[in-house]
Amino acid sequence: MNIQTQSIYHIIFSTLNDENTLVKNGQRVLFKYIWEHLKNKNCELLRINGTANHLHLAVNISPIIPLDALIKDIKQSSTDFIGESHLFPTFAGWQDGYTAFTHSFKEKKELIDYIKKQEEYHQKSTFEEEISQLIKMHGLA
Repeated sequence: MNIQTQSIYHIIFSTLNDENTLVKNGQRVLFKYIWEHLKNKNCELLRINGTANHLHLAVNISPIIPLDALIKDIKQSSTDFIGESHLFPTFAGWQDGYTAFTHSFKEKKELIDYIKKQEEYHQKSTFEEEISQLIKMHGLA
């Protein structure tokens, strides 16, 4: 029997101490690295974007990979990649923890559009305000 699942997650994590170390001119290289890494894990990256201090990922996760293990793996491998490539010279690592929300297939386009517009969104709101709003919107506060 063939197994078919759809587990769409909106994953958010930030740099250590929310420092602005992910400079714009290196972000595309990091995003491509994370996309390849997820592809190798049989996960589908639907969209990735962020700012100088945090990332947003929309991911359809393989059913055999626990969310926490996947995020830990993304953080560790991307930290190694950043260090080896000297992509972001002042990057000191990722902050402990993450935020993740599940989404239905019907919400996929809306989620992708939201992640695409991160630069525009953060002209009006801070990262802390964004997380607080998302937590309330998803009924976790």
